[in-house]
Amino acid sequence: MNHLFPTRYSMLSADALKSTIAERYGIPLEHCKLKLHGVSDTYILQTADEKYIFKVYRAAHRSLEELEGEVALLQILKDQDAKISWPIADTNGHFIQAFPVAEGVKHGILYTYAKGTVSQVPDDTQLEVVGREMAFNHDILSTIELPYPRMVYDLETIAHRPMQLLKPAFEEYYPEGYTLLQQATENALAKLNQTDTSAFSYGYCHYDYFPKNFFFDENNKLTLFDFDFAGKGFLMNDPASLHVFYYLLRSVGRVDKTAADNSFGVFMKTYKAYRTVSEAEEAMIPVLGYLLLLFYLGYQYEHFEDWSNSFFGARYLQERVGLMVQYAKEY
Repeated sequence: MNHLFPTRYSMLSADALKSTIAERYGIPLEHCKLKLHGVSDTYILQTADEKYIFKVYRAAHRSLEELEGEVALLQILKDQDAKISWPIADTNGHFIQAFPVAEGVKHGILYTYAKGTVSQVPDDTQLEVVGREMAFNHDILSTIELPYPRMVYDLETIAHRPMQLLKPAFEEYYPEGYTLLQQATENALAKLNQTDTSAFSYGYCHYDYFPKNFFFDENNKLTLFDFDFAGKGFLMNDPASLHVFYYLLRSVGRVDKTAADNSFGVFMKTYKAYRTVSEAEEAMIPVLGYLLLLFYLGYQYEHFEDWSNSFFGARYLQERVGLMVQYAKEY
């Protein structure tokens, strides 16, 4: 008997994808190449004068219903003139494509291409743009309810579950580090539990608001993309992403603490010019930043087999825990 051996993460052929997308969307594509193999697979498709992004999602990462939720969210933002990359429908009006593969069915979405480039260290003008556009998006995302499920960022998903997931990793690579991480996490949770969060702004946050996920063109027009992790939670999770970004820049010597704090201050001043932020909310940004780091560390370990995670080992855990504990102490 001829049985296929079970697979977990197959990849679509770029050549086959080019012809399939060209046919389904009626686009005269000339090139298609893999750009990134990671949480999802990202392809760049090109015509003679236009570029597109096509993302292929693993069922283990995002269900069909969750992808429908992302499409719905992005359509709402697009209709409100948010500065985002949005999904494109095929000639039959379908936004999500299905591909039968060895492990079952994978789904993909075609997106508009974000023009411009990443700003590795955004300047003050760009930070003002980020603050304004994030506030604009939050005005929309704090008032909607999608008819499809998306991730919920609560204490279970960003604290308790990651700690449970990571315990075997620490037992294998860095036993003494788990105690350090556990103490830092308990301190973060204690601060949250001591704070009345009932009035905190809540809605759909991007939850990956790092500069790698928004481009600036030559006129400093911003385009935000990569809503893979968009889900419901405190909207301060998005400023927390930027707070973490500047701390990580400090850790590699790109900026000093004064410059990092000043840059984040420029962003927050602009954001607060468009949206009200309570003192309690602003005080919780570093706590949410720490929990964001914890969530992604747990995600990396949980999906260890799904892409090249050669970096994940004893050295990485020691360095990452050191960074997280120091971040928690400083802020």
